Amino acid sequence: MSAPESSSPIGVFDSGIGGLTVARELMRQLPNESIIYFGDTARVPYGPKSPDTVRRYSHEIATFLLAQGVKAVVVACNTATAHALPMLREELPVPVVGVVEPGARAAVRASTNGEIGVIGTVGTVNSRAYHRAIHALAPHAHVRARACPLFVPLAEEGWTDHAATRLIAQEYLEPLVETHVDTLVLGCTHYPLLKPVIGEVVGRGVRLIDSAEETAAETGRLLAEREMCAEPGSIVRHRFVASDAPDHFLTMAERFLGAPVESMETVTLG
Repeated sequence: MSAPESSSPIGVFDSGIGGLTVARELMRQLPNESIIYFGDTARVPYGPKSPDTVRRYSHEIATFLLAQGVKAVVVACNTATAHALPMLREELPVPVVGVVEPGARAAVRASTNGEIGVIGTVGTVNSRAYHRAIHALAPHAHVRARACPLFVPLAEEGWTDHAATRLIAQEYLEPLVETHVDTLVLGCTHYPLLKPVIGEVVGRGVRLIDSAEETAAETGRLLAEREMCAEPGSIVRHRFVASDAPDHFLTMAERFLGAPVESMETVTLG
């Protein structure tokens, strides 16, 4: 396999479609870069699966992306980041970026009182990945984590500005507000779609940390450090690959990206 060039694409993968919020941010912040996105829709969700299984799935996807000639891999899945990132960084010959560390760094920078909230899926919250990442940077910070599992189906349903979403957000978030968090990490890649409702419930005094934005920025910095950024005027091509349910993926992709997706591919792994 030949070494990747600056014009090579960035590989992005997730257990399903939530990581498209990361892909959208990469497109916005790094408009000269091409992207190959792999959504493992045949095996979603990763949260309830064992760490060994998540590592195996992540290895299979990363191997596929490397065969496509990617110059970096972005793990746009909180569960895969929590369980597989160290293994992938050790195994892969290209830079690997996860979604947890960039969000944790941004939260520590933003917080003034050391009270940091984290919301995510049950699997992400139980992994305590954000606790570890935040405490590695700010040992005395208080991390208040809360699982918000209903946010995922609400985002996929497109109920981003709906009375039911507000009620559920109040139920989930008011206990965090009562602990006086001044920063809230959106620790699931679906949650940026619900940012207006979440911000409304927690109030303007709470800084929302969008892991998708931070991960895209981190990817840009890493490519710049390695002098691997695509040149202005490069031919940009985005590919979308799913392991199952291509029609559903295509519909969701257009909702998450806010733009039409011309075509997609289906590749079965494992």
